[in-house]
Amino acid sequence: MTTQPALTHLGAEGQANMVDVGEKAETQRTAIAEGAVIMQPETLNLIREGNARKGDVLGTARIAGIMAAKRTHELIPLCHPLLLTKVTVDIEPDESLPGLRVTALARVTGKTGVEMEALTAASVACLTIYDMAKAVDRGMTISGVRLVEKTGGKSGDYKAEG
Repeated sequence: MTTQPALTHLGAEGQANMVDVGEKAETQRTAIAEGAVIMQPETLNLIREGNARKGDVLGTARIAGIMAAKRTHELIPLCHPLLLTKVTVDIEPDESLPGLRVTALARVTGKTGVEMEALTAASVACLTIYDMAKAVDRGMTISGVRLVEKTGGKSGDYKAEG
């Protein structure tokens, strides 16, 4: 009989708790998350050409994602504050969507993982793209926000399929 792993943030009676990571070993941990903003081809061209009314969409979204990763513990209950050693947010046009693909990487040497920081960076970068281009395309959709890969820690490595 296979048992499912327990949810680490829930106590025996269902109460929410912050996980105690005090006894865990410090290791280098990396997480990569992705997301996409699907838009009209004209909107993608406007952003690529740097002609959005609000300014540099890609640069602003990149900075917003990095800032969001650093503040994840303030946004997501029960997340530990982390001393991140690296955060990157890459944004690439994808004509096949059409739209923009966002990839965020977060790294730390610590006692807990950085999956939430990478996911928060990708999500906020996508939201920033939407905010900066919504005046010309309110029909944009944010899609596919997910963890792509994580390394380090007790639970081992993970790589998403596809």
